[in-house]
Amino acid sequence: MFHHFSRRSRFTITALALLAAASAFAMACADDDDGGGDGTPAATSAAGSPASGAPTVVRTPAANPTAAPAIALQVAQTATLGPVLADAAGMTLYVFANDTAGSGKSACVGGCATAWPPLITGAAPAKSADVTGDVATIARGDGGTQVTYKGLPLYYFANDEAPGDTNGEGLGGVWTVAKP
Repeated sequence: MFHHFSRRSRFTITALALLAAASAFAMACADDDDGGGDGTPAATSAAGSPASGAPTVVRTPAANPTAAPAIALQVAQTATLGPVLADAAGMTLYVFANDTAGSGKSACVGGCATAWPPLITGAAPAKSADVTGDVATIARGDGGTQVTYKGLPLYYFANDEAPGDTNGEGLGGVWTVAKP
């Protein structure tokens, strides 16, 4: 296909193809059809695995969100970010800049909620003594009950694999760890 073009032309065509692919990816991430516009890649599927070969842990909303277990929040120490809000298993929790504190709703739905699963509970959330802010819940459009902290909905990052992981910090300029 490229044999009729000079070396410089082949480079230009390749560069333009890569630019077009990158633009298409950026447009898909900015698409508000998923409700998030968070600019992050989709989460790995439950059957997928990272390059290391270890199984990928993917947090997804419960199949029956109203049957989700009760949630307990705690403060966990991370190596780089210090204290962060975490669930009882030590998994880091995040807040989304596109959410409005006290609005009673989540701006992360659809594809966004796949990469950033909401913290769903089936009962009133509990908290350890070192969690000083208000903990409450909001009703999601999918029928689930999402936990909030200081009025902001809480989320996991699907690519955090172990307690203390903070891989979602700063992604898209709109995701940050929830600080106690």
